[in-house]
Amino acid sequence: MAPVHAYAPNKPLDVLSLEASGQQWVDSVFQSMTPEQKIGQFFMVATFSNRDENHYQYIETLVRDYHIGGLIFFQGGPYRQAVLTNRYQSKAKVPLLIGIDGEWGLGMRLDSAMDFPKQMTLGAIRDNEIIYRMGLEIGRQCERLGVHINFAPVSDINSNPANPVIGIRSFGESKENVAIKASAYMRGLQANRIIATAKHFPGHGDTNADSHHTLPTISRSSEQLRDIDLFPFRKLIADSLMGVVTGHLYVPVVDNTPALAATLSEKVVTDLLKKELGFRGLVFTDALNMGGVNRSRRSVDVNMKALMAGNDILLYPENVKEAAKAILEAVQQGQISQELIDEKVKKILRAKYWSGLNEYAPISLSNLDKELNSEEAEALKLELSAQAVTVVTNNKKLLPLSRLDTLKLASVAIGAGLGNKFQKTLDFYAPFHHIAYAEKINSDADVNDILAQVGDANVVVLSFHRMSQSAYRRYGITKASLDLVSRLKQQGKKVVVNVFGSPYSLNQFSNADALVCAYEDYTEMQQTVPQVLFGALSARGFMPVSTGGWKETHGYVYDATGRLSLGAPETVGMKTAALNRIDEVMRVAIANRVVPGSQIIVARQGKIVYNKNFGSLTFNSNDKVTDETLYDLASVTKVMATLQAVMILYDRKAIDLNQKVSFYLPELRGSNKQNMTVYDVLLHQAGLISYYPSLWDRTRAPGGGLKPEYYSLKPDSAHTLQVATTLWATPALKDSVWKWVIKSPLARQVGSDGKPVYIYSDLGFLTLQKLVERVSGKPLDQFVEKELYQPMGLKRVCFTPLLKLANPKIAPTEKDTYFRNTLLVGTVHDQMAAVQGGVSGHAGLFGSAQEIAQLVQMNLQKGIYGGQRFLQSPTVPYFTQTLSTRSHRALGWDKPNPGHSSSYLSSQASPRSFGHTGFTGNVIWADPDEDLVFVFLSNRIHPTAANNSINSTALRKKIHDIIYSSISE
Repeated sequence: MAPVHAYAPNKPLDVLSLEASGQQWVDSVFQSMTPEQKIGQFFMVATFSNRDENHYQYIETLVRDYHIGGLIFFQGGPYRQAVLTNRYQSKAKVPLLIGIDGEWGLGMRLDSAMDFPKQMTLGAIRDNEIIYRMGLEIGRQCERLGVHINFAPVSDINSNPANPVIGIRSFGESKENVAIKASAYMRGLQANRIIATAKHFPGHGDTNADSHHTLPTISRSSEQLRDIDLFPFRKLIADSLMGVVTGHLYVPVVDNTPALAATLSEKVVTDLLKKELGFRGLVFTDALNMGGVNRSRRSVDVNMKALMAGNDILLYPENVKEAAKAILEAVQQGQISQELIDEKVKKILRAKYWSGLNEYAPISLSNLDKELNSEEAEALKLELSAQAVTVVTNNKKLLPLSRLDTLKLASVAIGAGLGNKFQKTLDFYAPFHHIAYAEKINSDADVNDILAQVGDANVVVLSFHRMSQSAYRRYGITKASLDLVSRLKQQGKKVVVNVFGSPYSLNQFSNADALVCAYEDYTEMQQTVPQVLFGALSARGFMPVSTGGWKETHGYVYDATGRLSLGAPETVGMKTAALNRIDEVMRVAIANRVVPGSQIIVARQGKIVYNKNFGSLTFNSNDKVTDETLYDLASVTKVMATLQAVMILYDRKAIDLNQKVSFYLPELRGSNKQNMTVYDVLLHQAGLISYYPSLWDRTRAPGGGLKPEYYSLKPDSAHTLQVATTLWATPALKDSVWKWVIKSPLARQVGSDGKPVYIYSDLGFLTLQKLVERVSGKPLDQFVEKELYQPMGLKRVCFTPLLKLANPKIAPTEKDTYFRNTLLVGTVHDQMAAVQGGVSGHAGLFGSAQEIAQLVQMNLQKGIYGGQRFLQSPTVPYFTQTLSTRSHRALGWDKPNPGHSSSYLSSQASPRSFGHTGFTGNVIWADPDEDLVFVFLSNRIHPTAANNSINSTALRKKIHDIIYSSISE
């Protein structure tokens, strides 16, 4: 990451003056130069790193024989460019200034290099400090690649929506917004000793022609030009700007010489820029191969005239050999003064000294790619994207989407194929029916097809991808697309339109219930917008331009609602490189058959920063674990289902923890359990035994097999409880299990006070299930689904997934050879839960890591998630305390046990942390002190529960340790 520099927008930087040692270097080099070498400094030649050796030798000749002062790199790749830069610098008597046209980073010109958002996207950001940080990072990358000049920022005010060449390259239409953001970008670059250049002087924003091909006319009055177009340049010049690029523009209000580009006009370059605005830095021409300047002139004449107009460096010149000769002859003949030449050369040398070329060293090729594409830079791009997303319309506060149990959601992506990042990210937050059209929709048949697929959805999220930037092409929005919005509205559906393209296209969607502008269609933006829609991220952006009745600076703002967002470790004080050590730990674990596969999620400060799947569903399968894979959660059920229900009822004052359980379950009166309290059951100190193996064993026939009075191989009216894929049981079995629990013996262990000691008990949570169902009047699975899972938008956390989900992908557990005689896939492994049809207080829940992480995060956030409160704020802190001297546990939750080693918990977990494990190979853990969530799901008992390697290798603890080390590093 770039060095930390404070962003001080009102404090000009002094970058143009040199200390005595710098001036000494300049004078020494200058004195050693021949006339030819001096003139060569004016030329910055275009070069490429994706050409052949003939091109490279040609550039080498220009450096060696014609003494050119610099190179501007275009297409190619970073490594190849670095190799060539070293090669060319080795041939230069005076080190070369290396430039690149990297308005949105090195990726604008180079493959395998980073793109940052374009300037109009940045124009939507309210926080200018992050623009400065982007400038710092681009500057760092430039410095690492041996680049000294970035031809950025674009400082044109895009006042013409039909501008064919500036458009999204501008920060927008407000002169103040353009000026302050250009200044922030410039300061970031120059803080890392990269020369920034404001372009295209005196302003290319109000044109309808492209200066690459022709000469645009700026039809401004003198007052308009000075008040509007020159405003950003004036501010940047006052703020230590080091470079200006003159534009190929005809500006008759300044110089009415027919067809004369500003680049070649002394009135524009010398009189206006240097004298009137007081600019003392380097003046660069725009590329001299462009049609706007050279169409009617010989290249030699263009070079000469540009120099005489006041430019210091001739960018992308043609015919360097003849141009240099002509300039030398002009000096010798007195047409150009030697004083002018010397002044320009010294200015260039001062810039070279400022850029560090007095201590030139070749570019190190080691780790170049990794250092250019750092995790910190990727994190910054995500931050920029999040801050730019703009909510333009939000009728009746439809956004952020909440109360997910009331919504039937569909999404339609136009211009993107199935599996696009936008729709995949939507899936993280709620159940969606997805429709994707890779091409544009153009007919009524397309519209009718989409309407039929949308069906009964009451909210449709419509997204436009691969849009055009051309106003003449309606930005790629077809009439059929607009008809689709209207017809969805006619059907009474709420329509959320997301535009991954030009803000000028927004006026076509004035009838949308919610309208969101994302500006660009890169992956990080597709991942960001769903998070804004669901309130995982705040809405902060504002319009950088006016369109469709919406004024510049318009934008609805709302705060994040507490849903998990998605981001990079570096944004929450963690290290990607450290977390990636988990990958190798898991590779070894799978190779050693510790687990067939797993899902792992790490979240910090409300942001998922590590989310990976490993291995396959079985050791001998190519069916890979995915985000959609469901795992048997085993005892994690206790805290993700039963305990959640207990806490909800506790909040409603429907249960009293100090009350005897028999108060709520009268059948316990007169039993050995009549005096145990809810409090003691939650703490596993009620004297209940751990489990009662003979419960399910009682349903086996004496000679082997299963008793027919309990089981059937197929479901029917008498057998409605699914025990295995092809095994069903009678509902009466649930009552039998409860009766057996009531009659179960108590443990004999008591403490010195005569009270039962801590004994981890499944029977306790089976008892709590009965309490929840009796008090709430609903079965446990229905209660938690209605009160918690559905409102949170969790579609894959459930009991009995084979009955509730269509074609679920479920990791198998054990090959049961004793009870069910089958491979268990989708029916609960725990036998006592199985004979109850898969719904029990201690086991039976299935889920994926992503959705379990959301449940854990809700608890970490003291009961609030997605803007909804599920638990009162004191409840989770109360239930996660260590309250007893007889049990190290909290109320239902597992806790660190001081003085005892653990096979699943890092010793760095704070005393306030809490979580739970599951027999099938799972652990969930939350640490309030670090605002940290860890979820590990696996099927370690496949194919046999005898596989205890997950504990003997302390696999989960190793991963937990890595997570904490990522914070400390």
